Parts: sequence; C-alpha cells; structure tokens
Amino acid sequence: MNVSRLLITVGIALLALGLLWPVLARLGLGRLPGDIAMQRDGFRFYFPITTCILVSVGVSLLFWLMRR
Repeated sequence: MNVSRLLITVGIALLALGLLWPVLARLGLGRLPGDIAMQRDGFRFYFPITTCILVSVGVSLLFWLMRR
C-alpha cells in the first residue's frame, strides 16, 4: 500500500467521523460505562478508555478490510 492511498483513506475516515460526530454524541459515544471521569473542586479529569478501545477496534477492522 503506498503512502498517498493511506493518507487519502485516513483523511476520508476523519472527515466521516467529523460529520458523524453529532450523531455519535447522541448515541452516547464518549460517555460509555468504563470511561473514567473525576471531578473535584477546581479540577476535572476525563479519560474515555472504553471509547478509545471501541474506536481502536473499529479502525483496526477498517484497515483489515482495506488490506483484503
């Protein structure tokens, strides 16, 4: 696979994700069970670990399908 094809594919995937973000936010992506959220006085920490794992699986599946 050449680099230009990979960059175009990643660009299209990012564009699609950006366009679908409002829909995904309504579905709860980014606020799933397992995401770490802590709030204290003057401090807020949020790490969406479950969301990261789901996105990683989806991207891996996408790249696997493109290689076939």
